Amino acid sequence: MDFDFSEEQSMLRDLAREIIEAESTTDRLQEVEKSDTRFDSQLWKALADSNLLGLAVPEAQGGMDFGLIELCILFEELGRQVALVPAIHTLAMGGLPIARFGSEEQKAKYLEPMSQGNLLLTAALAEGGVEDYRNPVTKAVKDGNGYKLTGKKTLVYAAHLASRILVSAVSDDGVGIFLIDPKAEGVTLAKQEVTTNQYVAELSLDGAVVEEGDVLGAGQGAVVLDFMLAAGRVSAAAMQIGVSDQALAITAGYIKERVQFGQPIGSFQAAQHRSADAFIDIQAIRWSTWRAAWSVSEGRESTQEVLTAKFFAADGGSRVANAAQHLHGGIGSDLDYPIHRYFLWAKELELFLGAGMTALVELGAWMAQNAPQEEL
Repeated sequence: MDFDFSEEQSMLRDLAREIIEAESTTDRLQEVEKSDTRFDSQLWKALADSNLLGLAVPEAQGGMDFGLIELCILFEELGRQVALVPAIHTLAMGGLPIARFGSEEQKAKYLEPMSQGNLLLTAALAEGGVEDYRNPVTKAVKDGNGYKLTGKKTLVYAAHLASRILVSAVSDDGVGIFLIDPKAEGVTLAKQEVTTNQYVAELSLDGAVVEEGDVLGAGQGAVVLDFMLAAGRVSAAAMQIGVSDQALAITAGYIKERVQFGQPIGSFQAAQHRSADAFIDIQAIRWSTWRAAWSVSEGRESTQEVLTAKFFAADGGSRVANAAQHLHGGIGSDLDYPIHRYFLWAKELELFLGAGMTALVELGAWMAQNAPQEEL
């Protein structure tokens, strides 16, 4: 297993970094945070114009035919700038499952306009009070040539802009993933607030109709859901790398310049130890994430890799954010100074698709049924 990026992947990383740094400036972030949409449409267009939104889209639909690893390269760079775009939700939890499990009609309908920046997708897997994402309580009842869905989902990112929401629900045939039109009859969105100022919604379904052609991976619903959870968790871990790495870089710059008792606070042993611990946490997130991304991309049994990456991203990411905030002292609470955003993003990524303890519980349950896998 080689974790070095290929020349092509390195070029993608450099291109993504150049675009995101140029577009997602502090001034732009402040502007987007105050907007009604909470969506940086200019950055999204720039990513589309460079075909970075088509990284994991098949060539037949105008994409670059890469996969999760290349998406994670993009997500890490977006995390560095805490960019306000629903990239994980559209590309990894929307487009990637459609590319892998969708019918030719679904691919043609959603992937090409998505890669061109003309269509957003999102996913609705979370339910209030339910921690087992693989066993949703939302119901899908067979109705003629389609289904009627009833239930409530929470924390649905960019639902107000999405053309389709990938909803998990259970029917008599088992778990399924249904492509819901958020403007359809029986669908209601209620805005929720999260720490990162992204737009999220509670999705209520009251007999919302889904045609047979809008069921993703018919007969493979549980497999599709597992893939969505893995892709979402690994993608969030990759974004946490960028958030944490940049938070530490900002902090290192600050403690080299902040003078107390006649010398930079970075010369104090306590500050050095705290920074070193943060660096070690970032390394743990980084390598567990890339191993998980590789394992999922190879189509391997990846439960332990994904949950390990999820745990380190949640647990280590939280420690890095706390250290960065603490080492900044009072200026860390100044909303005109950037470090507060990294603290808030790290906290949201910590809890995305389950907290660190949720990952440990899942990993323990899996290990009770399966021997740990050591081979590469």
